[in-house]
Amino acid sequence: MLNFLINADIYLKTFWYIAIPVSIIFIVQAILTFIGMDHTDADTDMDGDIGHLDSPMELFTLRNVINFLLGFSWGGISFYNTIENKLFLVFAACSVGVIFVTLFFYIIQQIKKLEENNTFDFQSVIGKEADVYLRIPEAGKGIGKIQISHKGTLHEIDAVSESAAFATGQKVLILGTLPDQKVLVKMV
Repeated sequence: MLNFLINADIYLKTFWYIAIPVSIIFIVQAILTFIGMDHTDADTDMDGDIGHLDSPMELFTLRNVINFLLGFSWGGISFYNTIENKLFLVFAACSVGVIFVTLFFYIIQQIKKLEENNTFDFQSVIGKEADVYLRIPEAGKGIGKIQISHKGTLHEIDAVSESAAFATGQKVLILGTLPDQKVLVKMV
């Protein structure tokens, strides 16, 4: 199967002998990740505390080593016929490996941004403007509804008036919160 490696240069053999098992491990990791059996804690357990950064991402994990070796080996194979100087070839292969790890860190950072807590907090809308959705009667005569956009989502909140009644579509200012998830509003 790998007969072409019998007479190959030691550099090319090394790149291929790294690329084949690392590619298989990478494919298995990818499949496990996509079917939901990926346990990122296993990276930490297998690698111990080497390079602990006190951050959500560890530098020296099995996944990062696999990413580096994947880029290193396939980069070396790709550049083998292009770069004559073996020192520059190894440097280029290492650079591709570092790019793979850096790209992985960037992708993970973008995914971490999706984990933002968007739980609605009534205190965070005090002092903001909203639109009357359902008519708000004058003070003490009932409840209406307002709509407010908060963190990119539209919320519908029960509202009571500080004094006057408000028609649908009017702008109001949220003054404070009341029990039972209601807000107190006044005219802008």
